[in-house]
Amino acid sequence: MSGILSNREDAALEIETEVAEDFIPLSDPDITEAELAAVEAVLRSTRVSAGAVTEEFERAFAAYLGRAHAVAVPSGTIGLRLALAAHGIGPGDEVVTSAYSFRETAHAISLAGARPVFADIDYWAGTITAEKAAAKVTDRTKAILAGNTNGHPAPWDPLRALAKERGLALIEDSTEAIGSRYQGALVGSFGDTAVFDFSQPSPLTCGEGGMVVTDDIDLAVALRRHRAHRLDERSSVVVGGTPCYQAGLSDLASALGLAQLSRLEAILERRRIVQNLYYRHVQSFEGIKDPYIGPDVTEVNWFLYVVHLGTRFTRSSRDMIVEDLRVAQIEAAAYASPLHLQRHYFDMGYRRGDLFVTEKVADRSVALPFHPHLTDDEIGFIVQTMKDASVNVGAGAAIY
Repeated sequence: MSGILSNREDAALEIETEVAEDFIPLSDPDITEAELAAVEAVLRSTRVSAGAVTEEFERAFAAYLGRAHAVAVPSGTIGLRLALAAHGIGPGDEVVTSAYSFRETAHAISLAGARPVFADIDYWAGTITAEKAAAKVTDRTKAILAGNTNGHPAPWDPLRALAKERGLALIEDSTEAIGSRYQGALVGSFGDTAVFDFSQPSPLTCGEGGMVVTDDIDLAVALRRHRAHRLDERSSVVVGGTPCYQAGLSDLASALGLAQLSRLEAILERRRIVQNLYYRHVQSFEGIKDPYIGPDVTEVNWFLYVVHLGTRFTRSSRDMIVEDLRVAQIEAAAYASPLHLQRHYFDMGYRRGDLFVTEKVADRSVALPFHPHLTDDEIGFIVQTMKDASVNVGAGAAIY
């Protein structure tokens, strides 16, 4: 009997292995021997918590962006929470932001005790606009949080002009856009503070982690004061006067991040090759348009390969397509569930219909696998499967 069970278990394992090999994940980090060696070196050292390697990562990241200061953090959400604290934003304050994002860093606004005030987005770029943000500014507004959505830079010149005119802090959410450029400058260059996230599916990943950058020494000091206290600061009355989050980044994660940063351009180039393969395959869809890139945008490095279904599609038919892809062993997802329709913000009084463009775009957005290890055949299979799924739900051509 035990032999029969063993045979059955072996057969089940073979099936599971076969399925796993055929599965196409949404993301797959670009890890080489360089990253493995960097992590091993830290593991063989006397320190794995935040230390010299993390400080080196901060200096290297600041130099990459051309910013004066970089502060390593455990995640983009924590990074934004610290940025809000550094700007003095808390209970009773408002922050104008977008509800359309895959990565929900905007939750940090609520964690700070402030109120997120959602402005609608540009239909094509998916980013907040200065005009729509201006309409939401009140006497209680303290900052504008604008994101470079799915890698596409926000309109930073008009946003900066708005922030200056109204006396607001400008915070840049670059958690989805490392390597993209607006008017020739890298994202992360535009906000008073800018926040990055290094978890999957970011091109630069160190498992979990992030970075906050700024040129303002006072903001940098505040960020570090709110982040963590060093061992040699335990007896400091001044430092002890500021409760901190103990939100440092370990040397282990920083070593991985440093290695990834040194290879970032090569990683992005491999992703651009995959992007071009996708574009060639999706030409089989009727009425396909070139991926939108705004007139002031120099370069976009997409976070995920996001396609927008035609206007004949509904949110439910989009979900059916995602399910058909899953059955075919392709990991896909709705790109964003608008924040204002999630329970926490619903309880604040937001309702469907408040942000027409955000809802219209989000209901028909599908994020497809996007990473350097995808082959031409796999991309062809993904696109054909999605095309077949669109016919199955009875809506015809899938993408406009």
